[in-house]
Amino acid sequence: MSKTLSEEFYRLMEQLQEVDFVLVELTLYLDTHPEDYDAIKQFNEFAQKSMVLKQQIETKYGPLQQYGNSYSGYPWNWDQPPWPWQM
Repeated sequence: MSKTLSEEFYRLMEQLQEVDFVLVELTLYLDTHPEDYDAIKQFNEFAQKSMVLKQQIETKYGPLQQYGNSYSGYPWNWDQPPWPWQM
């Protein structure tokens, strides 16, 4: 079963990918600079942005992750493509 997704979906997913990329980079930096207060503050701000974006996407389009990392709608909607890795 294939669904047609809106431009909003793709815009939100692109924003999420950008925010999560920043989080990966900050994680690598903080592994070698664990006492950089400004970097930790920035990491926490982007972690919050990531959570908000994920909630927006999942509320409207369904779960992004499995194994308890995302809630499921009713009926079970994990099997509804496209999956995040199909983007």
